[in-house]
Order: sequence, then C-alpha cells, then structure tokens
Amino acid sequence: MRIIAAALAAFLLLPGVAHADTYWELKPTGTDARLRGLSAVNSQVAWVSGSKGTVLRTVNGGRSWESVGPPDTAALDFRDIEAFDARNAVALSIGEGESSRIYRTSDGGKTWQESFRNTHPKAFYDCVAFFDRFRGLALSDPVDGKFRVLRTWDGGRSWHVNDTKGMPDALPGEFAFAASGQCVTTSGNHAWIATGGGAKARVLESRDGGRSWKASEVPMPSGEAAGVFAVAFKTPWRGVAIGGDYLKPTDPTPAFATNDGRGWKAGTQAPVGYRSGIAYRGHGLVAVGPSGTDVSKDGKSWKVADTGSFDTVDCAGLTCWAAGEKGRVGRS
Repeated sequence: MRIIAAALAAFLLLPGVAHADTYWELKPTGTDARLRGLSAVNSQVAWVSGSKGTVLRTVNGGRSWESVGPPDTAALDFRDIEAFDARNAVALSIGEGESSRIYRTSDGGKTWQESFRNTHPKAFYDCVAFFDRFRGLALSDPVDGKFRVLRTWDGGRSWHVNDTKGMPDALPGEFAFAASGQCVTTSGNHAWIATGGGAKARVLESRDGGRSWKASEVPMPSGEAAGVFAVAFKTPWRGVAIGGDYLKPTDPTPAFATNDGRGWKAGTQAPVGYRSGIAYRGHGLVAVGPSGTDVSKDGKSWKVADTGSFDTVDCAGLTCWAAGEKGRVGRS
C-alpha cells in the first residue's frame, strides 16, 4: 500500500525511544532510518532494511551492524528483506513504477544484483517471501483488478510475472499494506496474502506454490487504513492474522484472527491497538506495533510485554528480533 502519503507523516513519526522497554534488549544500529524489513536467521545473524536505501546486517547478535545496502539506492525504501543465511539475502523496495525493485546478494552485501525493476505504471510491490532457498513470491497491489504476483525458482536471481487466471478479483479499494514485510507468508507449499483497504478484510491462500489463489474473508476491521497487516503460519494448517487501523493505533477494536486449516475465526482475545507485525516464537506468538509488544503462549490470551514502538518482528527458534522507527532494533 502507498503508506508514504503525506496524511500519514505525523503518525509515522511517533516517538518510540521514550518508552520503557521490558521485553526487548535494544541493539543500537547507528541509523535513524525507519526499518520495516527484517529477517532473523538465528540468534546471532539478522538483516534489517528500510528507508534511505538502508540494509544492515549483524553476525554477532546485534553488538555491531554493517551497512551493506546496494549502491546508489538512497532514494529507495526497502520495506522487506528475506535472508537465507549470513551471506545470501533478497531485498525489496516499494513505490510507484521503477521504485519497486528487487536486489539479491550472495556475499553478505558486498555486492548486489538488481534482479527485478518494475516497469508497469499501475504496479506497486509490497513484500516478498520464500518457500525455500529457491522458490519465492513478491506481491504487488492490484493491477487491472487483480493482485499481481512475481515468482522465482532460482533464489531471487530472476523473477517472472504470474498468470492472473488463478487470481480472484480484488475488491474495490483493496490492497496490501507495506508496513512490516509480512503481507505475504509461506509454509510448506502454501502461501497467504494479507489485504485491507476494501469493504472486507481478506486473506488469499495458495496451496500450489503461488499458481492459483482462493480468497477468504477474515473477521477483522477493514477500510481505507484498516485490514490485515500481517499473516504468520506455524504449519500449513495453523496460522494467525493481525492488523487494525493504522490511523487509530490505540483503537481497542479486536483485530486478530486464527486459522486451523478450516477457515478464519476471530480470536477469543486480541492485543489492544493496531499491530503491524506478528511471529511465532516456539508455540507462542509475539505481536508488535507502534504502541507496544504483546505476547501469547497459546494464541488465545495475550499480555502486554513492552510499550516501545516496533513495526515488524521475526523469530528464529526461540530468539526474536524486532525493528522499527529511527533505526530501532531489539532482540529477545
């Protein structure tokens, strides 16, 4: 989604550094960029990306960070990054037209290959996800009434526009939110797309590696600034969706749903306020947003764990990383 609108400027600059932190150990990055892209490889290795062409990498648990972004990309906003290890990663920048690009590195960010540059004036790419080291998807907002999906079979070295015959029609005003790099996720050979903006919040599911899709309504608020912002799946038959209204960051309206393989159901409880990111930590869950972090041991009950601002979260085993405004990164 075009989250760079001027109407959002005041909200996107909510101060986070003044909040008390109880859950996260902050890991200073030395940048003031807003970091919405995050990929946790393990407890020591993580990649983050964001505004001003920023890509950072740590290999020592966040004690130090290397600035490893592609050259001559200071005007780009890398809203998503997917890393396979300490050397191999794929970064996606958002925006109209040629601002939507994908880069790949295989040497820890020393050099980058630009593997995709959008040329369609109506396309606007939001996020990227991989099934494994070779197969991946990148998602654009609807083009001519249908979401546009790129597919790769070579680890992001080349990308191909998917045939839209297997894609259901988008709702009027429907799009994906480029808020946390989590509007697309995968598990096994399944993939899910989170949407909002329209009259109904929906998740589109593919069970064949992204070739065909089926849309399901999710019992969550939807509207111009509301919908599903992030989806996460532990297995193809166990997943969650979270979101809300980013213009109402403390709105208590529940915006959390679960899926057991038989459809989406409203969560029995939900974090209070808009949440843009969610991840499984073992059998539990961690959700983040501008007003704090919430944790759940079972996906049914939640408790506030932290009041600091983050945009995205990713876990590798029992180690979780979070990233957000003004270069803010935490590890737990």
